[in-house]
Amino acid sequence: MSSSTSQTIRTRFAPSPTGYLHLGGARTALFSWAFARHHNGVFVLRIEDTDIERSTPEAVQAILNGMDWLGMQPDEGPFYQMERVELYRDVIERMLNEGHAYYCYSSPEEVNAMREKARLAGLKPRYDGTWRPEPGKTLPPVPQDRKPVVRFKTPQDGATSWNDLVKGPISIDNSELDDLVIARADGTPTYNFCVVVDDWDMQITHVIRGDDHINNTPRQINILRALGGTLPQYGHVPMILGPDGEKLSKRHGAVSVMQYDDDGYLPEAMVNYLARLGWSHGNDEVFSREQFIEWFDTRNLSKSAAQWDPKKLNWVNAHYIRESSNQRLAEKVAPRIVKLDGNPEAVDLEAVMGLLKERAETLNQLAEEAMLFCGPYIPADAELKQEHLTPEALTVLADFAGQAATLPEWTTPALSDLIKTVLKQHNLKMPKLGIPLRVAVTGRKQTPAVDAVLSLLGRETVLKRLAATLENR
Repeated sequence: MSSSTSQTIRTRFAPSPTGYLHLGGARTALFSWAFARHHNGVFVLRIEDTDIERSTPEAVQAILNGMDWLGMQPDEGPFYQMERVELYRDVIERMLNEGHAYYCYSSPEEVNAMREKARLAGLKPRYDGTWRPEPGKTLPPVPQDRKPVVRFKTPQDGATSWNDLVKGPISIDNSELDDLVIARADGTPTYNFCVVVDDWDMQITHVIRGDDHINNTPRQINILRALGGTLPQYGHVPMILGPDGEKLSKRHGAVSVMQYDDDGYLPEAMVNYLARLGWSHGNDEVFSREQFIEWFDTRNLSKSAAQWDPKKLNWVNAHYIRESSNQRLAEKVAPRIVKLDGNPEAVDLEAVMGLLKERAETLNQLAEEAMLFCGPYIPADAELKQEHLTPEALTVLADFAGQAATLPEWTTPALSDLIKTVLKQHNLKMPKLGIPLRVAVTGRKQTPAVDAVLSLLGRETVLKRLAATLENR
């Protein structure tokens, strides 16, 4: 859709701080952020912390950390609902005075009984409107020992309809809707009410959120109309499914977004991959943040659920690792090497990154591979030695070591030329020298290009390890 010339696009991400920022929330935030950026609008972050029992400062911080890591800094906020309670109370008072809301003294047990009665009658379980004021209706006596909740007086006729940005026209009969509780007996406002007041007060123009909120939308629209507010445009994106087609859960990797940082994923890879979960631009799979903002259009949001694919995420991450500078990779991998008890300063780490990054899928994998240079030397086991360090191989290694000691310069090209010379002198194919060299110098049968590995390990280390191998023959 195109931006209105007279209206600033304002979107919001409004998580509840009852846990970490999960993948579904991060994707919702990403779409809202990209829509605002595409239209040169405003992206608002709002923390919906009215669930006092479950909201924690740690969860708030986890959400902020996740947003920051993904590079989705808000233009306004974070705003906290618990700091806006006076505004909600003022609006509730106004709605009571204007007849859009009323006090309800039914106890939770009575409401449950009403719902059960409706269920047994084959009707939708709901509050029966006992305390709803109507012309000519006599209300029950007010119980003296009970604090009331406040309910919104939902329209009973007609339907509430909207043209969803993702799903198209949606219409729900008002007869399906309860008179929603908008303030609890202790006076605290409820989620659906606070959302509406915030969207109204913050002049939100577009609400992009998960389709688990569709049932809330007609209730919120009715409250907003009662306030005389302008309706935002709503877009409900389908959920993310696991690789097995079931709802995404922890066993699929639906953990905190920050866990992916810990696991060695780059934020730009995560943004790219999340963007493709339910949105597309032709067949483009890899694109920059700037391209994503330029291309983003709600018309390209999918109506069907997206499927989480760890292999695809690894493929995207591998692309961004290859595209990253060696300096940046070295900075990100160094602390991971330290966690593995390695010493990132033992070698030219940028050069190591250049050698390893073509085959790595994660930063953690890079760190593990870099331990070849940064970790303690572990000689080959007896089986590997017996297989590859044969008398013939040791003769060739001794010749290689002697010539390597006198190389004018210790570089990859010089070592490459030396390897070719020794192979020619002994009339051998590459594996007959390459594998014994690897086993003797690294303790491993497989490594990246052996000339580059020897160059990075340095003359002193290589000759020392070759000497130790030859002494023990």
